[in-house]
Amino acid sequence: MSARRTIPYDMFNNGAHGLAAKNAKILERVYHKGHSQAWDGKEVLSSLVAQHGKPTLDKRTQEALSRVFSIIMWGELAAWRISAELADEIEPLEAKMAATSQAFDEARHFYVMHDYLMMLGWEPTKVHWGARRLLEKVMNADHLAKKLLGMQLMVEPVALTLFHVVKELDVEPVLTALLPYYERDESRHVALGVQYLPAMMSKMNAAQRLDLFGFQFELLSYEIATNYWLMRDLQHLGVDPRVMIDVGKTKQLKAMELVLDSLEVKGGYPTRVLERYTDALTELTLPPMGKPVSTFDRLKNAWNAARYGRDSDRSIELVPTISDAQTPLVGSIKAGRQYAEAAYTVS
Repeated sequence: MSARRTIPYDMFNNGAHGLAAKNAKILERVYHKGHSQAWDGKEVLSSLVAQHGKPTLDKRTQEALSRVFSIIMWGELAAWRISAELADEIEPLEAKMAATSQAFDEARHFYVMHDYLMMLGWEPTKVHWGARRLLEKVMNADHLAKKLLGMQLMVEPVALTLFHVVKELDVEPVLTALLPYYERDESRHVALGVQYLPAMMSKMNAAQRLDLFGFQFELLSYEIATNYWLMRDLQHLGVDPRVMIDVGKTKQLKAMELVLDSLEVKGGYPTRVLERYTDALTELTLPPMGKPVSTFDRLKNAWNAARYGRDSDRSIELVPTISDAQTPLVGSIKAGRQYAEAAYTVS
């Protein structure tokens, strides 16, 4: 039986929860932005299909795109469930509002991605064990801080990376035009982790923080295992798996650095350890495209990466800048109705 529910009378006392006033204001704005920047998923998808035509791809590309984005679809479902749980269990008003807004967004992301994949002829199947373990690990985490870190600061930055890379490649025009809508929403979602995780961590003891740190290592391992499994599909789509890992890693580290700065943790040691661990696993499992590397050289490169790190492009943005021109139907549920209702079909 679940614990008895009570009215959270101290939800307005942010100081008691470790939430700074400036962070609370940002989270409040996240909620109101989510409301003003909402978009109707069926309207947007039908408009894009009417504009670009129903997605038509060769079988190999269709299979690759379906496998990659089915992971995104199930990830959106996990994010929907986690954000709904956070909205229920987080007490400070502003953070609760931001999580509520995210749950609404994630529900839209899930059904729109499902409908898009059905247009490709995709049938729901189980995802790779690494992706499954990653998502289930976050969903079943034993502390809200782990769920917040896992989803907002680990999974969301990787999704943003994939959206950006695939959009730039323009593999399929409907998807290319759809992804900026996802990017705009996901950029707000990262803010919940960056702004509220410091409040949660400020209430944790040393053992709990160390456990959270270990949790990150486990999630990184599953991410790299999934990337390795998707390697051939990503390469077929024109995506370098190493670039995916490097860009995603940089986004994750930048998010974590913002959290640590709020906690006044100096020196960058935690993020440096995470970065070198990721670099070592990358050298071990993902050699450069088109360049065979012997097992001995992989081990040597992994050892050097663990000791010295690798060069990373630190200019990569944590969240993308998406213009109104890229998302013309944001905030409007009428614009898409200029297209025939029949344009939106999944048969």
